[in-house]
Amino acid sequence: MIQRAAPAYIRKLFRFSSPHLQGLFEGTKAYRQDNGGLSLFRPRENAIRMQIGAERMCMPYPSTDQFVDAVKQTALANKRWIPPPGKGSLYIRPLLFGSGSILGLAPAPEYTFLVYASPVGNYFKEGTAPLNLYVDEDFHRASRGGAGGVKSITNYAPVLRAIRNARERGFSDVLYLDSVNKKYIEEVSSCNIFVVKGKVISTPIACGTILEGVTRKSIMVIAIDLGYQVEERLIEADELISADEVFCTGTAVGVAPVGSITYKGQRIEYKIRSELVCKKLYSTLVGIQKGHIEDKKDWIVDIE
Repeated sequence: MIQRAAPAYIRKLFRFSSPHLQGLFEGTKAYRQDNGGLSLFRPRENAIRMQIGAERMCMPYPSTDQFVDAVKQTALANKRWIPPPGKGSLYIRPLLFGSGSILGLAPAPEYTFLVYASPVGNYFKEGTAPLNLYVDEDFHRASRGGAGGVKSITNYAPVLRAIRNARERGFSDVLYLDSVNKKYIEEVSSCNIFVVKGKVISTPIACGTILEGVTRKSIMVIAIDLGYQVEERLIEADELISADEVFCTGTAVGVAPVGSITYKGQRIEYKIRSELVCKKLYSTLVGIQKGHIEDKKDWIVDIE
């Protein structure tokens, strides 16, 4: 039997890759304020979330100060790409992954932490138009005991098919149900979800299958400050029928109103009014990020 050496590019691939791919990523943004200054929004929260995820994935991780400094340096190095106020932001992607070579099922011997960035506008192609969501009863984003509560790379590739199927049918994104009872809503592919009924704002409780978004946390605090009652609880999909309003939150999407949700063949439509609760919450959030509203909670980190 003739044995041939693997081509150089294959040898290089095995030398530098970890085949089971331990990996985490974060997402934050740099903003250009009206006074010309540059700022970050709650980057320490992202650092802490990466640390929690790294513990779950058996990975070493940068300290909070190292993480924040890396994000600051990346923003400053790319400051000419930060859009003017109101035109977008600089999306910053910290990434931590196993890069040491290993063939067995074990933590990688080496890890790489890197940060890259890109100017961005609206996340969805609809822009600021209301989202049309589809409740998928066949695909699940996460399961109990898994890694759904951390920002692992393993949470995103499995939902690509569900997203593709939904978009081919004209929907913006997919709303997933819990994998056990298949009746409680959890989150959308890339963002958290909120349900409004009167003065009560509810969001699915984070119990290991839902990512605790930084924007989610911030909106909950802002809502309480504005006099709303905020609940984290199990929310049955059937409750969507009687909701006054539904909206999504995330670093990439900001705060996006939902125009309709299709569940079990029924299209539930929500009235989009100028006095939407989510618009009031988003206006406050953006006001803090841009410096229009006083930051009383030390959420803003000025970098220039």
